[in-house]
Amino acid sequence: MNKMSLQATSAKCSQMGLVQALCGLACGLVLCFSSPMALAEKADKNKPLNLEADSANYDDVKQLMVVEGRVLVSKGTLVLRAARVEQREDPEGNQFMVATAKAGEQVFFRQKREGLDEYMEGEADHIDYDGKADIVRLAGKAVLRRLRGSTLADESRGNLIVFNNTTETMNLNGSQATTSLPGQRVRMMLSPKADKAAAPTGGVPTPALRGSDQVEVKQP
Repeated sequence: MNKMSLQATSAKCSQMGLVQALCGLACGLVLCFSSPMALAEKADKNKPLNLEADSANYDDVKQLMVVEGRVLVSKGTLVLRAARVEQREDPEGNQFMVATAKAGEQVFFRQKREGLDEYMEGEADHIDYDGKADIVRLAGKAVLRRLRGSTLADESRGNLIVFNNTTETMNLNGSQATTSLPGQRVRMMLSPKADKAAAPTGGVPTPALRGSDQVEVKQP
């Protein structure tokens, strides 16, 4: 195999690894507010991967790809925006991805849910996916939303949001106050199902949401 062919093959392998990592990330975020049957948009897997950035480097020996500078990754309805995305593969073939934002900004992720006019969005200082443990982490002023069309349906906020795809559990953690930064409490807003949302409330006001330092949610 000549040098050009080797480079082309390595680039293709790195793209496939990024696709696998993104799919794992998408699965975790989409399932956070939904049942296991409500998956990410299936058609996305057949759509081309588009990547824009100021630079992209791939190390075939380390099985490492680093993309930097106004990174935009899209694949069908899946969109990821970050300042830097690092994707690597271990000797067992497990995929790992870390997306980070520059100071003052956040990583942004969005994807449509299969068969529904609903979207999942995630924002944080950095978002990472561990393919071996099948865990998604949103860290640093983390926000997770579910939108019905353009209407906000559910939202969770915390310093750290962790979703385990294997156990289908979500953990939210706040942060302790420091001398320079105030503490952050966990906050969640959950809407009723769409068919119940239109039911009359009888004029009873919705109670105000109270945060807690840590909340664990287990999927039914």
